[in-house]
Amino acid sequence: MGVSLLRPEQCCLHIIDPQQSLMAHIYEMERVVANISRLIHCARILKMPILANTQYKKGLGPYVPELEEMMTGIPRPDKTEFNALANLETRSLITQLPKTVTTLILAGVETHICIYQTAMGALEQGLVPWVVADGVSSRSKVNYDLGLSRLAALGVVVGPAEMIIYELLGRAGTPEFKAMLPHIV
Repeated sequence: MGVSLLRPEQCCLHIIDPQQSLMAHIYEMERVVANISRLIHCARILKMPILANTQYKKGLGPYVPELEEMMTGIPRPDKTEFNALANLETRSLITQLPKTVTTLILAGVETHICIYQTAMGALEQGLVPWVVADGVSSRSKVNYDLGLSRLAALGVVVGPAEMIIYELLGRAGTPEFKAMLPHIV
């Protein structure tokens, strides 16, 4: 089948639209923010590229404060497209990633709109989308659940943040594992 565990050099974390005014209406918002934070820590510790987007920042505002403070140095194009990869600036950043990057780890909102369409865009670009099930959500639980179901039915990899963090770490006892440990307990 050609299936193997992910390695950090294969991955880019892509954070989509966890903006204050939108997140105020998101199902289990605290869970999503906590897991995006964990993923950012993991990506930084493992030296993985991180990209982010905002959706019409003029209307929806900045990221929630807990994440906004973590965005230093992370490219974050503003978009009006629901598929982040349809945005020219975002697509340009994707093409500049190291050639070893084959997987986009997607986290943010909303599952059934921007996450879904960006995952489809990744597939069209020949990338593997890995949707972090507990790092995404929608305004309603129904749309969150249906979005994840549709993604899985289309063959998109869907799993929890802790699964991918441990998969990327690979083993205990390393300096990276020790650096990540405070963020996963």
